[in-house]
Amino acid sequence: MFHCYLAYLVITRMFRPFETNILLLFLYAVNPTHLLLTYSGWEIVYVIFLTIYSCYIFINCRGWTMINFIMNFAAIFLLITSCFTWATAIYITENAVHKKLKYLIEPPVYAELIGRRGENTTLPCMLRAKPSHYKVKWTKVEQRKEGTENIVMISNGHAFKPYGRLGPRASLRKAHTMDASLQLSHLELDDDGRYRCELINGVEDESVDITLRIEGVVFPYQSRNGRYKFTFNEAKETCAEQDGMLATFKQLYRAWTEGLDWCNAGWLIDGTVQYPILHPRDSCGGEELLPGIRSYGPKDKIKDRFDVFCFTSLTSGSVFYIGGPFSFREAVQACKRKGADLALVGQLYSAWYFHKYDQCDGGWLKDGSARYPIATPRERCGGLPESGVRSFGFPDKTRRLYGAYCYR
Repeated sequence: MFHCYLAYLVITRMFRPFETNILLLFLYAVNPTHLLLTYSGWEIVYVIFLTIYSCYIFINCRGWTMINFIMNFAAIFLLITSCFTWATAIYITENAVHKKLKYLIEPPVYAELIGRRGENTTLPCMLRAKPSHYKVKWTKVEQRKEGTENIVMISNGHAFKPYGRLGPRASLRKAHTMDASLQLSHLELDDDGRYRCELINGVEDESVDITLRIEGVVFPYQSRNGRYKFTFNEAKETCAEQDGMLATFKQLYRAWTEGLDWCNAGWLIDGTVQYPILHPRDSCGGEELLPGIRSYGPKDKIKDRFDVFCFTSLTSGSVFYIGGPFSFREAVQACKRKGADLALVGQLYSAWYFHKYDQCDGGWLKDGSARYPIATPRERCGGLPESGVRSFGFPDKTRRLYGAYCYR
């Protein structure tokens, strides 16, 4: 926008008084290093030559005085450098877009791998050619975290060195001499994200990105003390206590496409507060709004309080039901007699999502809530048309009301 305005001033006012050209110089002074950072030496010489030649023509045609010459020399000079800037920017951008990899093989478009918690996976990275000296560096690209990059591993083709949290579970596949693929074992929830394979040789560094998506389910969670009680850190701790982690926006969006409709706003891992609506209604923002993810934007992580959206994946154990009715304490003992514990909310959601667990009976969970999973909706089991995990909230623990959902 600035360069367009500059060109307008030069073209329309180049032959006007001294003060106009002073304005041009002042405007351009907002970026004093522009010329030196943009051009090489021969380009600067060429720009100066074009400027002097243009002024020479105007001197002969219009009879400029020396002061006119000096100021309009500056005006024409700025216009020509701006034109060079546009051309250079277009050239660099186009070359960056169309740059072809020399040593690495480009992965498929939208390269994404899907894994489940506890499983193993391989992130592919193949070399088409080897430079004489090189290193391969694997990093996890975490946009929400600032600071040093999250290095997973560095290899020189013969040996590798692991780093950070992922390092102990990482290794190189080495299926053949051109294979630099990364193997991750015992996947965890926060392994979800984008990974970068970078070939470094000091001259022509290249990289390719692969996305690892941990398959799982998002579940909303509310405090036993009522609606909107969690700060950001409390929400994070709560998800961990329920066998989950704070959900990302992508995970919440995918859950919305799969049928999640929830009218209470909750924290996400990026510090924003959002909620998914499939069926617009007056009590949830109004019927006139379209379905989608409603956002409150970033909130104060210390002062503001909301509910939370947690994410969990496949579990290594199983959930089963014991009929009651029990008080909460009796439900705990009933599970222990079976060599199990009361299930966590995330474990019940995992059983419902991955194993289509269906039980039309309310049962106690470890957090003191009572819930039941429905994979096949029916009139006599809540009456709702969608599958899901139904909740009775947090009943009086002393009353014998429900059975027990155990995890072993």
